[in-house]
Amino acid sequence: MGSKSFGNLLDLASGDLLDMPTTPRALPRVMTVPGIISDVDGYGITGGDSDVISLPCRERKIIVANFLPLNGKKDSETGKWKFSLDNDAPLLHLKDGFSPETEVIYVGSLKTHVDVCEQDEVSHNLFEEFNCVATFLPQDVHKKFYLGFCKQQLWPLFHYMLPMCPDHGERFDRGLWQAYVSANKIFADKVMGVINLEEDYIWIHDYHLMVLPTFLRRRFHRVKLGFFLHSPFPSSEIYRTLPVREELLRGLLNCDLIGFHTFDYARHFLSCCCRMLGLEYESKRGHIALDYLGRTVFLKILPIGIHMGRLESVLNLPATADKLKEIQEKYRGKKVILGVDDMDIFKGLSLKILAFEHLLQQHPRMLGEVVLIQIVNPARGSGKDVQEAKKETYDTVKRINERYGSPDYEPVVLIDRPVPRFEKSAYYAMAECCIVNAVRDGMNLVPYKYTVCRQGTPIMDKFLGISDDSPRTSTLVLSEFIGCSPSLSGAIRVNPWDIDAVADSIYSAITMSDFEKQLRHKKHFHYISTHDVAYWARSFSQDLERASRDHYSKRCWGVGWGLGFRLVALSPNFRRLSVEQTVSAYRRSSNRAIFLDYDGTLVPETSIVKDPSAEVISALKTLCSDPNNTIFIVSGRGKVSLSEWLAPCKNLGIAAEHGYFTRWNNSSDWVTSGLSDDLEWKKVVEPIMRLYTETTDGSNIEAKESALVWHHQDADPDFGSCQAKELLDHLETVLVNEPVVVHRGHQIVEVKPQGVSKGLVTGKILNRMLEDGSVPDFVVCIGDDRSDEEMFESISTTLSAQSSSMSTEIFACTVGRKPSKAKYFLDEVSDVVKLLQGLANTSSPKPRYTSHLRVSFESVV
Repeated sequence: MGSKSFGNLLDLASGDLLDMPTTPRALPRVMTVPGIISDVDGYGITGGDSDVISLPCRERKIIVANFLPLNGKKDSETGKWKFSLDNDAPLLHLKDGFSPETEVIYVGSLKTHVDVCEQDEVSHNLFEEFNCVATFLPQDVHKKFYLGFCKQQLWPLFHYMLPMCPDHGERFDRGLWQAYVSANKIFADKVMGVINLEEDYIWIHDYHLMVLPTFLRRRFHRVKLGFFLHSPFPSSEIYRTLPVREELLRGLLNCDLIGFHTFDYARHFLSCCCRMLGLEYESKRGHIALDYLGRTVFLKILPIGIHMGRLESVLNLPATADKLKEIQEKYRGKKVILGVDDMDIFKGLSLKILAFEHLLQQHPRMLGEVVLIQIVNPARGSGKDVQEAKKETYDTVKRINERYGSPDYEPVVLIDRPVPRFEKSAYYAMAECCIVNAVRDGMNLVPYKYTVCRQGTPIMDKFLGISDDSPRTSTLVLSEFIGCSPSLSGAIRVNPWDIDAVADSIYSAITMSDFEKQLRHKKHFHYISTHDVAYWARSFSQDLERASRDHYSKRCWGVGWGLGFRLVALSPNFRRLSVEQTVSAYRRSSNRAIFLDYDGTLVPETSIVKDPSAEVISALKTLCSDPNNTIFIVSGRGKVSLSEWLAPCKNLGIAAEHGYFTRWNNSSDWVTSGLSDDLEWKKVVEPIMRLYTETTDGSNIEAKESALVWHHQDADPDFGSCQAKELLDHLETVLVNEPVVVHRGHQIVEVKPQGVSKGLVTGKILNRMLEDGSVPDFVVCIGDDRSDEEMFESISTTLSAQSSSMSTEIFACTVGRKPSKAKYFLDEVSDVVKLLQGLANTSSPKPRYTSHLRVSFESVV
């Protein structure tokens, strides 16, 4: 069954949509999952989870990646396809970290093309034999998706390569992006065909499938979804150049858990979320988390490991020992430095070889004694950049060998052919030093494999005639720009661009004492053996379970179209405020209290003109004229502005500056909270804030009569946040003995007198009404930001403590669907105005005689 939002999701790209086959479901499904079902939970249909069946309870993991961990070829005699597991694929080894009872299903493409007429048979066989669900992409889609958008645009950008000119990198192509979305949609259809929502955990891998989470989250709001990025995530300065940057970010944020190899990559992702989406993050009990529309998205930082058993089994092969003996004999008396890299521009091959040349220049005595063996893995692409890198590498090697070589000595040995695992393991085992000099790389497991091979195995030692207790040594020279570098603290870290320093590091590595080599090797081997791929999979799986734990404790709404879709998760009791229900309760009541915020509630937050509309003034005037109503505007704005804007409403109460100044109506005087009229502390605070304003471009000071507020919404997000933290600490230190509160809100730092808040003034007004016998039987409170949450809480606390047996209908309402202490929401300011107009139309305006309430407000506060 194809997605009903297919057209919307692909409408992001210009031009004709790609023709894609829909994926039929094997069986219709019926929802039997317990929990809170949202009003609209799918592709615009009621009960979006209704296509899911509750199968027999068995935990399943659905692993989704670009390629399945399979090798396949067609038998030339029978014409039948034959497939086998790719034992070298890391994704195949994930199941070692899961419990034996866990069923693992793989979803991905095949590395070979299968004709359309054969796809059904191949699909059936792969699922029956290997638990693999094949994703067949049309050839034109696959080419544009994988070789186009992934390899020509995402992969270079994630490795810090910008298409500054047509000769260096492909510029953004909307058609390739369209193919990327199309391919992700086909993957989503395949996952939807096998998912059991109640039991399954879905784990998506790498940058090829970054919008897949959006498709899945849109269809199944409570899907348990994890994503791991195996490449670097670039800094925001690089990433923000991507025209579809927000679509990819929101795709990842539709997951429950996002994994990265290093903190640097995670930090860059968080910076992008902050700068482009305005999100903030925090550490929750040691876990980094983003609050995203009521959902908590967790980040995990853990580098992948290797499969120890697989590598050790290769070391135990007789062919490996024979090859090792052969290599040792060939290079007897020489120190071997090993490099194993793909042929691409980011591996730093030419820089490494130039550093080795510099080593020979600086230390002539090394001639004839040291050899660099560089194994080149087959290139994964065939673009112009790969050809240029290959030509430069070959030319450099030729020049060095001609200058420093001799008939019996070749300084640089370049092995540019497919090298079997056993042969590569033999080179690892005999090399005295391994160097990885990449200028940018995701993880790179070469140093891990090298260390394990240098450790050897008892069977290999027996082949070679080595005693079990013989000391093991290894040395690593690692670029600081690769993912495994932070994990291997005993390695010599280098800047690959600094050829002199790399040469010096190689010299240090090969001349290091054996005792130091043993200590470094022991430290590395302990880490690698205890943090293998099973540990990585187990740890990620456990965190995904924890991140998905609260899925059925909240009510969910889908918001947005296409790839801008996101899920809002709220309290199960949180629902839209019905105008009809509220008006009906208003009509039944006889003593009412209404509390309204101003900005974002009566006037749009983004509006340049802050005067209330004629509709707002008209509704407020009518409501204020009803003798049964007590109405207050409770705002953080100053009293002068509010008095001017709301002057036509004679009987309207105003609590300005969060309740520091209050008046009951137009004819009464403004009174202060009475807690403290001493504002001498402002003389201390203002110079400090001015200092931070001068040093933080885009910040400003808002001076209120009772408070000072430092705003940094127009400053650089990271720098502004850093400065706000420092300002908060600074002010808390100097004001420790002053009767003030230093508060950090959304892009502000505020200093105000203690005991001043919207919650406190609202509670005092209600208490005064209770003392005068005017117990409210109807209360409406509407606001839109964090300060209004104090009002919602105060009203509930104050009225629940009353001794009267009279029940009060409370309508606490926030503007916008977001986490709130209110039980109701309205989408926007226009909805608030419609509600007020509905209440006003029900009201019975009469001359107002409320002398019992028109008291001096000193007695109220």
